[in-house]
Parts: sequence; structure tokens; C-alpha cells
Amino acid sequence: IIPERVQMLNQGKSPIEDNEIQEYLARGNLKLTATTNGEEAYQKADYIIISTPTNYDEERDYFDTSSVESVIEQVLRCNPQTMIVIKSTVPVGYTESIRKQYGTKNIIFSPEFLREGRALYDNLYPSRIIVGAPEDEPETVQKARRFAELLKEGALKEDVSILEMGLTEAEAVKLFANTCLAMRVAFINELDTYAEIKGLRAEQVIRGMGLDPRIGLHYNNPSFGYGGYCLPKDTKQLRANYRDVPENMVDAIVEANRTRKTYIADQVMKIGRELAGGDGYVIGVYRLAMKSGSDNFRKSAVLGVMKRFEAQKREVVIYEPSLEEDELYGHRVVKDLEEFKELSTVIVANRFDGELEDVRGKVYTRDLFARD
Repeated sequence: IIPERVQMLNQGKSPIEDNEIQEYLARGNLKLTATTNGEEAYQKADYIIISTPTNYDEERDYFDTSSVESVIEQVLRCNPQTMIVIKSTVPVGYTESIRKQYGTKNIIFSPEFLREGRALYDNLYPSRIIVGAPEDEPETVQKARRFAELLKEGALKEDVSILEMGLTEAEAVKLFANTCLAMRVAFINELDTYAEIKGLRAEQVIRGMGLDPRIGLHYNNPSFGYGGYCLPKDTKQLRANYRDVPENMVDAIVEANRTRKTYIADQVMKIGRELAGGDGYVIGVYRLAMKSGSDNFRKSAVLGVMKRFEAQKREVVIYEPSLEEDELYGHRVVKDLEEFKELSTVIVANRFDGELEDVRGKVYTRDLFARD
């Protein structure tokens, strides 16, 4: 729906930072056309995939699914016989309710499991393919099965597992999977908080426990909290789905992330005062993106840390090369790295980079495995 992005796609350029996408588009042999005209795209389609954003509405304590519904309404007007596949993350029970609301059986759900900056790679080498359809609708199940086979045919990985399940179970897989990942991030971060306060070397503890094959070494690098587009909103939505179900852990996962950001902000401000010998210090925020290879900083954990600086009326400057603006959230954006280093009394970096090596003494990071 953004003309500039449509134009880039049709010119063989990726509108987002993703090496695999750029490589595939550059080859020029894809049967791919982008358009801002929905009806033109939908009229002859056998499958229509909806992957619009479903941001979390804090006031309603629920995903904002209006973008999904607007597409469904447009599809039903111009091609009501096609099969609609929802890939947007939705609340548990949403697809079943929306089928009843619009009086159609032509809607199924298929969760996606994509990392920022590696979206196409994760489609080419999927961990699993899941489709959800009502078991008492043989024709719908058959179309869902065919859709799963299309995804498998498009993958480069061999022996990809395909799981067929109910609509609501498929929705639940996505929310529970992301909340489980968030739990792991939160646990490692709380381990790191304990180690920093008590004087332990967290990396040694993490390596020692991670070599247990039941635990593993994935997601074991401390951070400023889990962030990105999916984990914060998915954990909150799952917590909302638990409203009438006894639980402790899901709520604790959400709260642990808030606690970690508060702790990080307090540590940075403490170091800033020590380095400046008082309150006249400037906090430099090095990069907003959650991970290297991504230009997306929506819901980045460091933004939550910055809000805590703002609450204490601390002066903040930002270094983020992907930003064209000179200001973000009222903070100055510095385009020159050397100027940024000079201005900053203390530099906060969720992920350490070699270009900060010359000012390591004033960098605060919990990136323990940056050189691994």
C-alpha cells in the first residue's frame, strides 16, 4: 500500500534490509509483480495471504486486527470463492470467530515463524509448516493441505515437517512459541542482572548451563530485554487470553521485561553520573535496531530504556545511520559517528560493534558474546 515500496519491488530492490530478499529480487527471474491495487491483485488469485500488522492495543488489551478485516472485506467483494490464508498473528479463537462474522468457510490460518532480517531465509529453510483448518470441512482441509505443499515446494530445505491442526490450535502455536522464547530471553537477562550485582561473570555461568543439551546455547546472550515486532505484543496477547485461566508465568514474563529495562536504565544513569562527576552527563544511544542485519526498530528494547531516561529528564543523543530524521522522540539524531562519541558521556549499546572499540571505556552493554 506504500507506492515507494511497490516501485522498489518492481525494480528488483528490497524495501527492507534482508540479504536473501535482495539477492532473489536482483536475479530478475521471479514471477512477482507488486501493486497498490488490491482488487487487481485478488481477482484471479487461488490463495490470498494476509500478513498485515496486528499491533497490540494497550487500552483494549487486545490485538488491533482491523487491517486483517479490511483485507477480508475487500477480498469477499471481488473474489469470494478464493481461499484466504491469515498469517498475521491474531488472538486465540480469532479465525473461527471471523469466519462466523463474515459467513464464509474460505478462511484458514497458517502461522509464520520469521526472524527480522532473515525472513526469506526462514521461508526457504522452515523449521516447520503449520496450517489450521476445521477438521469437519474436508474441502477446506484439502485446500489447506495444498497450501502447505506449496510452501514446501518453495523451500530449499528437504524433509520439512508439515503439521495440520485446528484453526485455534494453529493460532495458539504462534503465541505460545513466542512467549516461550520471550521467557528464555527474560530468564537469561535475570541471570545477567544477578551476576552483575553479585560480581559473577555471567558468560561463564551461561556457557556452563548452556552446554547441557536440554538447555542449549541459543538465545543465551543477555540484552536490554526482549523486543522487536513480535515478542512484546504476543506475550501481552497471550496474557490477555489467560484472563479467565489460572496462571503465573505468562504475567511474570511480561513484568520481567519491564524490570530488566528499568535496571538497565538505572545502571546507565549511575555510570553517567560517575563519569561526569555529577548530573551533567549526556547519554548516547548507539543503534536502535534489535539486531545486526535489520533496519527495523519497532518496539526495540532500547526504546523502552530511553523512555526511562526521558522520565528522569536525561539528555539523550542517538546514532542510527538508517534514520533520515534529525530528531526522534524529541532527541537529537547524530549522523556522524565520531561526533556522537565526542558528545556522549556514556554510550548505551544493546549490541556491541567493533567501531566502538576506541571508546569501550564509556560503553555500557550486556552483549557478552559479541565476538563469538
